[in-house]
Amino acid sequence: MNIEKLLKQPNALPSAPKVVRQLIETFEQEDVDVMKAASYIESDPVLTAKLLKMANSAFFGLNRNVTTARDAISVMGLIKVRALVIGAALGDGFHTLGSVNLGQFWRYSLNTANLSRYLALPIKIDENTAFTAGLIHGIGELVMHVGMPEAMIDLDRSIPMLDLKRARAERGLFGYSYADVGAALAREWKFPKKMVNAIEHQVAPFDNDVYEPIAGVIHIANWRARAEELSMGSQGLINTYPDSIGLVLGVDPDTVIREEIPALTRIAAAEQAETAH
Repeated sequence: MNIEKLLKQPNALPSAPKVVRQLIETFEQEDVDVMKAASYIESDPVLTAKLLKMANSAFFGLNRNVTTARDAISVMGLIKVRALVIGAALGDGFHTLGSVNLGQFWRYSLNTANLSRYLALPIKIDENTAFTAGLIHGIGELVMHVGMPEAMIDLDRSIPMLDLKRARAERGLFGYSYADVGAALAREWKFPKKMVNAIEHQVAPFDNDVYEPIAGVIHIANWRARAEELSMGSQGLINTYPDSIGLVLGVDPDTVIREEIPALTRIAAAEQAETAH
């Protein structure tokens, strides 16, 4: 199925809720009114509940529970809260995918977001765009599973969704990858152009005269988050590190090749903490 046909499939591209459209508009504002952003979120009780559930989960390890959107923003900051609400809305559009482990997918996506911000800060790249684009960078996978479930189930059996060779396999089979599809959804929801470009070019951020640094950051971040899900050891990390992209960006490879890094939530620790609640 070509990408144009895929995007026209019923339910493939869910529509953005009003609160998400309002939050996306704030990306282009120099001075965001935090209280107004909180009021947008609180106008949608379902998304607010999802935000609070995520914020209070073991993944974020907050020192105290947050009970309102304003509270969440004061503790976590607008960058994270805004992205989490957008992610929750996207999650609502894809909640019945039998062949996808959505818990793992969103854990991996959150790790990618955290790692994107962690990489962006020292090299002076916009942390806001990096975190949000990192969180939703893989959403094209869910669109593809909705639009052509049988083809994707076959692919999942041969090359799992978080395999390092996944994008290459998709391009070989379909002529496009989750990155192209995710960018189409980001355009549909009217994300800023820089974010759309980062999602679209994440697989090959510096090919064909493209230079999108945030795409490079997401490339390294999702490589490291996949390596975590694959339980890759030190040697595997060294052997698969995308050094050419890291070199262009000026990333210190030691910050991501180590098995223990601050921005990465350990799978076992998070699961144990969740079980204890």
